[in-house]
Amino acid sequence: MDVRGTELATTGEAAARQTTGEDLWTRPARAGIAAASLLTVVAVLIHGFHPYAEDAGVYLPGVLKILDPELYPAGTGFVTAPERFSFFAAAMAGLIRLTGANLTACIFAVYLASIWATFYAAWRILGRCYGKIEGCVGGVSLLALCLSMPIAGTSLMLFDPYVTARSISTPCSLIAIGAALDFVFDWRRGGRAQSEIAIGLLSLMVAAFMHPLMGAYAAGCVVLFLCSSVRGARVRIAARAFVAVVAVAVAALLYILAPARPVGYAHVAQTRYYWFPENWHWYEIFGLIAPLLLIGLIRYRADLSNPARCLARMALAAGAIGMGVWLLFAREALLNYAVARLQPLRVFLVVYIVLILLSGAELGTRVLKRAGWRWLTLFLALGGLMLFVQFKSYPRSAHLELRPNKPSNDWERGFEWVKHNTPRDAIFALDAHYITIPGEDAQNFRVIAERCALPDYMKDGGLAAIEPDLTPDWLYGERVQEGLDQEDDVQRRAKLRGAHVDWVVLASDAATSLPCPYRNESMKVCRVQ
Repeated sequence: MDVRGTELATTGEAAARQTTGEDLWTRPARAGIAAASLLTVVAVLIHGFHPYAEDAGVYLPGVLKILDPELYPAGTGFVTAPERFSFFAAAMAGLIRLTGANLTACIFAVYLASIWATFYAAWRILGRCYGKIEGCVGGVSLLALCLSMPIAGTSLMLFDPYVTARSISTPCSLIAIGAALDFVFDWRRGGRAQSEIAIGLLSLMVAAFMHPLMGAYAAGCVVLFLCSSVRGARVRIAARAFVAVVAVAVAALLYILAPARPVGYAHVAQTRYYWFPENWHWYEIFGLIAPLLLIGLIRYRADLSNPARCLARMALAAGAIGMGVWLLFAREALLNYAVARLQPLRVFLVVYIVLILLSGAELGTRVLKRAGWRWLTLFLALGGLMLFVQFKSYPRSAHLELRPNKPSNDWERGFEWVKHNTPRDAIFALDAHYITIPGEDAQNFRVIAERCALPDYMKDGGLAAIEPDLTPDWLYGERVQEGLDQEDDVQRRAKLRGAHVDWVVLASDAATSLPCPYRNESMKVCRVQ
């Protein structure tokens, strides 16, 4: 795939490439593999690895359930819900069986591979958009440094410091966009480009199999890229307008045809504040508008290459359509939340990545260039800031949690004790908000302890919001576990009597006369008698 001067916006950029002798496509594999490999190591060292935290606790119990069907005999709906439309759990279980590796080792390998694939796909995209190696290195380096950046108020990060279905769908999405980019500009040179079509379709299929929602948004971005690359401004505008009309029409149909939801589902959905625009703070709204403004500024730069310009157009259109659908159909006052469940702002994952890649490429080619001290300053300043944020986000956990049997976090140690010292069919209750207790670091009980637990507010609430059939179980679990740490034993027994709970996990300072065979400075595990 030789990038020729005819694809560049100006002859000056082509001349710069000829002068420096930097044609990335003479040795694309070697340069991309080396950069992606080095930056993967840098990214992991900066952003860490927490295999059982946050959403990992939503996805991984399903993997464990496939490997051992006797696990989680109660509350199984919250374990298997992510498997309903995704092959992630089956794929991970199959990988573990194939390799014979333990869960942590397998997850870490997938973590490394998915980061590497993301960086390599980004490198290939930038190689098509920019002629200088500084552009590619700048864009991928900035992505590596910002990997755990939050995406406005969507409750998403660019890339989680653990493995979920998004860990696989994200690089697949970028590969598909890169294939579309290659297809368009190879086809314009008279090439047949069948390989790009096959790669793009295969990548979208894998993304959809792993995470159907993110796969659908990736497919939408590919369509918008194709529309944005059409010659003729009027045709491009008409094509993108047509996609916008189709998106709004589909959202309207989903809203109109949405089935009735269980009693209490509105309460469940409204706990996901980030679904609804009226709940957002001004700075979260700014996090949606500012990226579009910045991409717009880059888009109108006179000497921007045509591929980069098409990429910017795609991001602007995707962001605008996502915001439009969100504002029209994701409001608390509406009769149903069928569209809100689809979280249309998740398309901003692609918007943010495009912003970072283009900004980093511009920074590399215009500011950093080949001055080593400037690159070092960028890595030390931004990398140090992101490392500090990670330490603040997981203050009681190891930065790289590679030894699951020897955790540094008190809550994890307690959960490990539960795994090895309680019956496999035991049912546990924890405070509904235990994941947000200071020092708990969002470590998930169900996946670490491998025991049944009543649904919690944060993560299981998200599952119930997406899967309305879980509404009654979640409402019950929230009611009986709300304020569990602050109650006395009489109140606890009264609330938990109908839940068939055998054990409770309490904060260390919770008052109780229950026998607690395990305790540490942060928590204790007590038997309900």
